[in-house]
Amino acid sequence: MPLDYVIIGAGPAGLQLAALLEADGRRDYLVLEAADRSGAFFTRYPRHRTLISVNKPHTGTDDPELNLRLDWNSLLSDDPELLFTRYTERYFPDADTMVRYLGDFAERTGIKVRYHSRVTRISKDGDLFTVAAGDQVYTARRVVVATGVSQLHRPDIPGFELAEGYDTMSTDPHDYLDQRVLILGKGNSAFETADNLMETTTVIHVAGPSSVRLAWRTHFVGHLRAVNNNFLDTYQLKSANAILDGTVKKIERDGAGFKVTFSFARVNEVVKELHYDRILACTGFRFDASVFDESCRPELTIDDRFPAQTEAWESVNVPGLFFAGTISQVRDFKKSTSGFIHGFRYAVRALHRILEDAPWPAEKLDRTPEAITDAVITRVNRTSALWQQFGFLADVVTVGEDSARYHDEVPVEWFARHGLATPDHDYHDAFVITLEYGPDHDKVDPFDIGVARIAQDTPGQAHDAAYLHPVVRHYRDGALANTHHLAENLENQWDRPEVHVKPLAGFVARVLG
Repeated sequence: MPLDYVIIGAGPAGLQLAALLEADGRRDYLVLEAADRSGAFFTRYPRHRTLISVNKPHTGTDDPELNLRLDWNSLLSDDPELLFTRYTERYFPDADTMVRYLGDFAERTGIKVRYHSRVTRISKDGDLFTVAAGDQVYTARRVVVATGVSQLHRPDIPGFELAEGYDTMSTDPHDYLDQRVLILGKGNSAFETADNLMETTTVIHVAGPSSVRLAWRTHFVGHLRAVNNNFLDTYQLKSANAILDGTVKKIERDGAGFKVTFSFARVNEVVKELHYDRILACTGFRFDASVFDESCRPELTIDDRFPAQTEAWESVNVPGLFFAGTISQVRDFKKSTSGFIHGFRYAVRALHRILEDAPWPAEKLDRTPEAITDAVITRVNRTSALWQQFGFLADVVTVGEDSARYHDEVPVEWFARHGLATPDHDYHDAFVITLEYGPDHDKVDPFDIGVARIAQDTPGQAHDAAYLHPVVRHYRDGALANTHHLAENLENQWDRPEVHVKPLAGFVARVLG
């Protein structure tokens, strides 16, 4: 008999989906993992062994939902022993701790994982997939790929093969003693590498065609994090190092070193030849689609780095093929948090609900502005899912003739396409509740005291808020009709009667007539 699900990869996303299926009592699934353990990616990466995902055991509250706002590593379960915060107090944990945590998660949840099962071929005939792994062949109605981005991204640069890859380069700073080093890339792996080498190298240049983007300004945690940006000081304070904005045209051998032809973006495309002893490629990762044959090869997107996906995380051209985890970030690329555990754990929970094709869980409410307002205020002050997946997941209140229903953690685009109507609950009005930054938040310097925070606890200016705050959108018959912003608050507590509650209740009453 074919399985309902074959899940490929026992990393965080594969384990999360399998644990949800196991908790449902499902037995017709199997996780296939190439390595001998769960979370094998973290045995190699990041190369310098420090995670940049926040771990904060001491929050001042014992509310498990609120605590997940400051716990970026735990997977979702009902077992309090399976919180990552029980494993270490390090704010930026060691990667080996993640390996131990994921192994324990797989064991304690009892999920069905088959290790030493590297998938070598996936094909499709009619409605069934065939998955070859080792000397076994499995058939499944649906395949969920949760392998992450497992291949290095290799830009189309002549001579790029002469660079040492992030996966194989030495991490011992003394191997670079008195050398000139060029690091290709401007992400966290590039700056993590530069930080590691600053004490032993003669010169380090970090190069790439895009500007450095700082996470504290853009609010995208994949941009350069402060924990990795000591190198910026050494550049701006004239300590031998530099950041090069522009394009590498060519890499060539030059005696014992390398000659790099570089086109500078900031000086009218001036082209220079630069010389280095070592070149390190920290240019990111990409999805490996090589195991799919022509019968089910997924369409790729974003420079062919990710599989193209629908609002349900399904391949746009292969029905029944789904994606989970880091590769699902294509749905909110460089905007929210689907590329990271603290984001995709909630996306996987939503995917599980979509795959099981059951009515979205909902709580019945009285059809009154007071009841709806109370439910919204309660949730926005506690939810971790909307906090972490800002602008991407929403709570939805559907309002029928006689009652209302509150639905948690619905993908915004999935709701827009499919709605939440059921045979016993039709509706014309819906409130979509998200937490969002302002539309130009990445253009505001949050440390500039001269920038007025006019939206802070000011209802009339709430729409001007740059910082995270609740947004309630009213849809009538599927069309956006009205929008209400709750005023931002320093402590992220949106429950002040005159500032938050009363204006929201008035908005709900007004739009419902």
